[in-house]
Amino acid sequence: MMKLIILLIYIVILSFYIVSSDEQCQLSSNSDLIDDCNCRISDLTELNNQRLYPLLHKIVSKNYFRFFPVNLRKKCLFWPEDGHCSRRTCAIKQCPIEKLPEPLRDKVIHPPEPCAINHSNATLGLINKNISEEHQQTIQTWIQFDDGQSDNFCDVDDETSTDLEYIDLSINLERYTGYTGPSTQRVWSAIYNENCFFLPDSKIYYDLRQKRLNADKMCLEGRTFYRLISGLHTSITVHLCAQYFFPTTGGGYTGSDGRWGPNFDEFKRRFDSEVTDGEGPKWLKNIYFIYLIELRAIYKAREFFKDQTFFTGNETDDFHTKELFMKHFIKEIEPYANYFNEHNLFQNGNELLKVEFKEHFRNISHIMDCVGCDKCKLWGKLQVQALGMKKQRTLFFFNSMEHDC
Repeated sequence: MMKLIILLIYIVILSFYIVSSDEQCQLSSNSDLIDDCNCRISDLTELNNQRLYPLLHKIVSKNYFRFFPVNLRKKCLFWPEDGHCSRRTCAIKQCPIEKLPEPLRDKVIHPPEPCAINHSNATLGLINKNISEEHQQTIQTWIQFDDGQSDNFCDVDDETSTDLEYIDLSINLERYTGYTGPSTQRVWSAIYNENCFFLPDSKIYYDLRQKRLNADKMCLEGRTFYRLISGLHTSITVHLCAQYFFPTTGGGYTGSDGRWGPNFDEFKRRFDSEVTDGEGPKWLKNIYFIYLIELRAIYKAREFFKDQTFFTGNETDDFHTKELFMKHFIKEIEPYANYFNEHNLFQNGNELLKVEFKEHFRNISHIMDCVGCDKCKLWGKLQVQALGMKKQRTLFFFNSMEHDC
């Protein structure tokens, strides 16, 4: 599902835009070089802020990228499901079955609850599941088209689930939800430390058990994995700081009584060098690292994209979407597509680590089922699926993708 990769690069680009546009976030000139890449942060700023960000904003607003199929009801495999957000703001708003796309109605086994009259995001962690009748018909057309393709790209597990739901991402933005505490700490701890690699003698497994301060001492494969996860974590955190909810006095986090906006104090608390023992700027740099890898993966798959129709049933809109992507976006990223070289990985006897990467990202996708806030889970699953598919398939297995699904 290559659309996931495009959505992820947009999410990362937005984080990049926020960080590089923030006058309060200054990465010193002596730390301008991006680790393990022959590129400087300053070289990417103009590309991102002036060209890629506005272009991707247009691309992901197209219907092809707007609706995301996801299963939010998978059980957590790693610990008892006692970590659900107790806030009312993390609850999910159910809609009647007749609101769902026709092909999915028979698959829904949970009892429906009435939709609220106000269809806006009334609470911070709520997922708005309303899809217009016009878009329901459009989605049904997409499904029929996909079912007729014999050479589909690798399937995402959630797409075969009986609990599959289509979520309109344009009305369920990634932003602050109030989901915090031991549950979130346990999820991130599992991602970083406890569910890394299955091979017991792995050097990466040992290194990732240590403090994040030791990342620079890892082998290249370990650093690459760590910086991908750290970059993803940082991107999520930046979004929450940029789209923070300030409730009115005594209003609480209901999502209706208050205002949305950037929280510079929260950003400083999470990334300021003095507060984070010098680690904050390193975490921010990992956004730039994952940014370059995304550009590399998309450009490497450019021939694959040429054969895609970006099908939604609207020929004019589909043509415009593909034109924006192929004639403009691919052209813009071409000069920056080779700064990360994946061929340096898995050399000198480390080939088995490629298998560990594959298993580990699969494991992380299962960890996402343990997130106790549905909106956080939605965006976490989207980004982890895209990160795993992009990194494993496009970079490391691209030449044999069609045989590896």
